[in-house]
Amino acid sequence: MAECDVDLCEVREVHQEKVSEITAKMPEEDELYDLAELFKVFGDSTRMRILFALFEADICVCDLAQALGMTQSAVSHQLRILRQARLVSSRREGKQVIYFLTDEHVRTIIDKGREHIEED
Repeated sequence: MAECDVDLCEVREVHQEKVSEITAKMPEEDELYDLAELFKVFGDSTRMRILFALFEADICVCDLAQALGMTQSAVSHQLRILRQARLVSSRREGKQVIYFLTDEHVRTIIDKGREHIEED
């Protein structure tokens, strides 16, 4: 068998029962698109660093930029993306805007990802 055929079945046989079960449980295309878009947000190491910082404390852009060794503008740009994905929220405290994780789902998603990459 040629290397390019490794992922192909040697016999073409459709198992209709399995196919029906899969298609019945498959989410709608819009939901799959939204899920793919959400995971794209996690595909940037800078955004991951911001999320890890927010695991530790609610923090303003100034402090976040200092902690990560980045400009406030660069941090603000990434926070905008995280807010649009509803992973991060903010509140105003006087003259500062404080950022925080929207909910515990964010931590759960990242913890599960870490478990996966740390498997032997």
